[in-house]
Amino acid sequence: MSISTESLLVEHSHPGDRLDAFLRLKFPSLSRGAIQRLIEEGHITVNAKPTKATHSPRAGEVVRIKIPEAKPAEAKPEDIPLKIIYEDKSLLVLNKPPGIVVHPAAGNEEHTLVNALLHHCKGGLSGIGGVARPGIVHRLDKETSGCLVVAKDDATHASLSAQFAGRTVEKFYLAILCGELPRNEGNIRAAIARHPTHRKRMTVRDESDGRAAHTGYRVIERLNQATLVEAQLFTGRTHQIRVHFQHLGFPVAGDSTYGPRQTKNLAELTGYKAPRVLLHAFKLSFTHPRTSKIVHFKSPIPADIEEALKLLRVE
Repeated sequence: MSISTESLLVEHSHPGDRLDAFLRLKFPSLSRGAIQRLIEEGHITVNAKPTKATHSPRAGEVVRIKIPEAKPAEAKPEDIPLKIIYEDKSLLVLNKPPGIVVHPAAGNEEHTLVNALLHHCKGGLSGIGGVARPGIVHRLDKETSGCLVVAKDDATHASLSAQFAGRTVEKFYLAILCGELPRNEGNIRAAIARHPTHRKRMTVRDESDGRAAHTGYRVIERLNQATLVEAQLFTGRTHQIRVHFQHLGFPVAGDSTYGPRQTKNLAELTGYKAPRVLLHAFKLSFTHPRTSKIVHFKSPIPADIEEALKLLRVE
């Protein structure tokens, strides 16, 4: 039995689009990964026939989507302390510490943020994210710290997902970059796609090959051989800030994936060795799904970034 069945008539052909990307815009509460899984499992059909995620929607086609009933979360609750910035009946905003994975995956089935949330909320989390991701609306990389919003029910999850998809959520990050960024402020507009040979990495590509990505930034403080910036995400691509600043030639300090050489140079020149990717989700603003009021949250700068600033400040 499914929670819902939706039928969608394609009004115009989309020769340059994939079906999964097309449906992501139509159903913002579903992640692209969830849509791909539904296609693979036969829950999404085109003209009553199985289809592929790469199919290009054509005018007149009828797309039928069955969303199966959410299964009980397989992740086990764990009594892991949470740093809660805000909580009500609908959602939580957490200050995620560095070093913790957000949701279970191969090789990380335990000790994740989801395990901690299942214990704290006693199973009361939204099911839209699927078995492995109850309550998770967006994510931060393992080494990234800071503000993360979690949905407790499906209506809240759907509303927040729509806001993230519609780019109405304001997201500001602090990052310490390797090197002396020449401009005091700017915008990086460069499409991002999966790296053609290193599948765990992302890279800047032409607009025809990647997905549009936009990061704004301003310099907060100039340091010894490094720069503290505030970056605003206008889109939410995987590793976006890390990839965009690498593209400029000033990767985030401590990033062994996108800036190992520059991080090593920083350590040799200053004696400071970054313990992790020095990226922190500093501020988060969105419309509360229940009250319809814009809410603002701020996560304090973590101790390891404060220490980095102290050691890298120019005397």
